[in-house]
Amino acid sequence: MVVPDREMSPLYNRVGLFGGTFNPVHNAHIVIAERALTQFALAKVIFIPSGHPPHKQIIERATAHCRYEMVRRALIGYPHFEVSRVEIDRPGPSYTIDTINSMKELYPQGVCFIVGADLFKKIETWKDPEDLITSCPFILAPRNGIKKEEFERLPFSRGEIYFLDIEEMELSSSIVRETYRKRENIDGLVPAGVAAYIEEKDIYR
Repeated sequence: MVVPDREMSPLYNRVGLFGGTFNPVHNAHIVIAERALTQFALAKVIFIPSGHPPHKQIIERATAHCRYEMVRRALIGYPHFEVSRVEIDRPGPSYTIDTINSMKELYPQGVCFIVGADLFKKIETWKDPEDLITSCPFILAPRNGIKKEEFERLPFSRGEIYFLDIEEMELSSSIVRETYRKRENIDGLVPAGVAAYIEEKDIYR
């Protein structure tokens, strides 16, 4: 039986798309996905590691396959989470608008996109920002002290934007990488399977 208030969510039963480099995926990513799933009554959350991110340089050893494998291991035990190769297998740069359009064809009940507020604030530097802002609803995770009011202007006012009810977390992939380079313990920063994989492959030293 469906809990009545779940159906009241404006994003009820949509599929959440969680894009990023995930270099590496860490515990804050999991917390954000869990909160989005429950707060907005999503059907599931799909993590989408970028293949060739146009805005970031990725060290050679953190290949798309490595980042995909880390996400896959991180999601073991989470029945409502999946990982997709849609950007990894697509040739050329990984553009969010292309990913959203392809995933909308797979999920007719609708999709939404989960992203940090700091990245979304720069949407005008993304491919086809005018089309992107209206392509699907966006769920923003708090980052870098960015206020909700900053999204009350164009082009954001054309879109459907929601905010995660969650405290801002300081953890980031760069913190994990730097901690590992210092040969300090990262067990509390990433899921156990991810920590083991990083150690096995020695990706970030």
